[in-house]
Amino acid sequence: MILYTYKKGSDNMLTEKRYEKILEMLNEKSVLTVKEITQALHSSDATTRRDLQALDNMGKLKKVHGGAAKIENSSFIKKEEDIITRENISKEEKDKIGKKAASLIEENDFIYLDAGTSTGAMIKYITAKNVTFVTNGLYHALTLSKMGYKVFITSGEAREITGSVVGSEAVKSLVKYNFTKGFFGTNGIDIKAGYTTYAEKEALIKGAAIKKCKEAFILGDDSKFNKIAPITFANIKDAVIITSSDVNNSFKGKTKILEAK
Repeated sequence: MILYTYKKGSDNMLTEKRYEKILEMLNEKSVLTVKEITQALHSSDATTRRDLQALDNMGKLKKVHGGAAKIENSSFIKKEEDIITRENISKEEKDKIGKKAASLIEENDFIYLDAGTSTGAMIKYITAKNVTFVTNGLYHALTLSKMGYKVFITSGEAREITGSVVGSEAVKSLVKYNFTKGFFGTNGIDIKAGYTTYAEKEALIKGAAIKKCKEAFILGDDSKFNKIAPITFANIKDAVIITSSDVNNSFKGKTKILEAK
């Protein structure tokens, strides 16, 4: 990783120089948080946010909640971020989406909850009674259990980077279930490629679980749209998208979209 050693007070650095360094950082790491940029350049949060807005207006990057994403020449994304990094991206937006998603859970529902930070944002807002959960999220299972819910966790291989349980054994453990609703994260949302993720093992369990849901919901912040990760796990019409983004008109009519406000 590129390390920058600017002295404190470099808010006075020429604006063009800050822009240059931010774009250099994005060339190395496709998603950056405001905190990462301010620490690297020793600038203030306010200055960084103004810089990101200006660069977004110029079409040099995509400003997302809590940071910025690189605009790729193509819509393909190749690097999988770890769960800690993803927790710090689009936090405010994920919180809104999570609250909306949680409001859809009703008494006596039988829910599948996919692993991930987007679905994790739902949990604190869940209030419905007598709900049973099945999840492949290691952290989700513990949190829901502490809240007093009945929770079943899939069997299979633990995957540290996403905090999930994956693989063929996890898929087999879903065969007997029929869910009223399922809530899923995704790395990319594209009209042609559908919902995509990085690892085949992740895609297998996501795809299998969606097929077992009466209603399936994809939680997608603005950084996910028009992006394609290597493996497709469902078609665009296979789930309802919950988002707080101003979705491009090209997605409207392809599947149902619920807006989180």
